[in-house]
Amino acid sequence: MQYRFLGNTGLKVSELCLGAMTFGREADEATSRRILDRFVEAGGNFIDTADVYTQGASEEIVGRWLQGKNRDEFIIATKVRFPMGQAPNDVGLSRKHILAGVEASLRRLGTDYIDLYQVHCWDGATPLTETLSTLNDLVRSGKVRYLGASNYSGWQLQKAIDLSRGMGWEAFTCLQPLYNLLDRSLEWELLPVCQNEGLGIIPWSPLRGGWLSGKFRRGMSAPPEGTRVKIAEEQGWSESWSAYNNEHTWNVLDTLFAVAEESGKTPAQVAINWLLQRPGVTAPIIGARNMEQLESNLGAAGWSLSDEHLARLTQAGNQPLPYPYDFILGAQQRR
Repeated sequence: MQYRFLGNTGLKVSELCLGAMTFGREADEATSRRILDRFVEAGGNFIDTADVYTQGASEEIVGRWLQGKNRDEFIIATKVRFPMGQAPNDVGLSRKHILAGVEASLRRLGTDYIDLYQVHCWDGATPLTETLSTLNDLVRSGKVRYLGASNYSGWQLQKAIDLSRGMGWEAFTCLQPLYNLLDRSLEWELLPVCQNEGLGIIPWSPLRGGWLSGKFRRGMSAPPEGTRVKIAEEQGWSESWSAYNNEHTWNVLDTLFAVAEESGKTPAQVAINWLLQRPGVTAPIIGARNMEQLESNLGAAGWSLSDEHLARLTQAGNQPLPYPYDFILGAQQRR
């Protein structure tokens, strides 16, 4: 596995990041430990979790796995924002919740510091100065090494970067957004912000919850039993069948299967490799419920799609730009 710098920092991370959202939920602790061991054996050093994943169980599993290992060999990322209890201040990005959150994450992870601490989503109820000044204090204290954001809009990310730099505070070094062959709206505004400001991009859901895994083909009338999409449809999650059962999705999947066959790779490997070669992307976050899924995802690294295959996949996933991006592009092309 190759290593890349995280944005404009000197921090080297593996080109695939292991997402631990399944730990303690779809994957029990024994399976989670095997997944972690195999990921490291393959050269991975970048592990992403969050306090809210299974209400702390994911962090605890990662923490127990870390014990007895050389902590400095790993880049451990976690997040704060969502509810961890029922009290009024057990949610959000207030100083109180962030400080309580980081201490709880440190305890669960069994470590003295967090390599990458990310705000899990924008919090419109808390002044941005309160959030960013608190994050800066965590870096200055040594409890956190780098800062990141997830689930921000373009203007929110730009405002946070400008405010931090203007105040002389530690700024975000990366963004963790939804990005895959089916979800490309990041390219309208967030991608340019990250490229202009030197932020790394670590996309979540590179397979869109299974839609790009190879289990879905044109002609299906319902998701296969046992798939995440089946569960998502029942629970109302964003990967649901009804949200993606459309001609655009099937056109993308037609091209994905064709490229996979021509390149001798699985559809999942092709989908992740396409992301690996997108401008600005540092490390897609791969998740796994079992060893078979992990092995398949690891096979996305160590090779490159041809320019022709990249172009076909990108073209298949293109959609008409909404206003004002279409207007701006048209105006620029007429210069």
